[in-house]
Amino acid sequence: MFNNILNQIQEKIRSRDYVLTLHAEDEMINDGLTHFDVENVLLTGRIVGRQKDRQTDEWKYVVEGRTYGSEIAVVVSKFAFSRKLVIITVYVK
Repeated sequence: MFNNILNQIQEKIRSRDYVLTLHAEDEMINDGLTHFDVENVLLTGRIVGRQKDRQTDEWKYVVEGRTYGSEIAVVVSKFAFSRKLVIITVYVK
């Protein structure tokens, strides 16, 4: 259903055209994940949902996939107005 969006997310990861919010960095560290884990989730995962941001009216995409250690993790991201991918949060499921 969201194949086109997932392809866009993966292209942003491959071209390193993304940023992590401070919240995402904190959650990543708290769950013992690395940047490589986050990238792997987005490159190999699938979109399992989307959410509308109440403040900005932007869509956020929920991607579930595997870390390098084969844990199941979730990454929530959105496209900024600049079209850069913004990783909002990440957590191990």
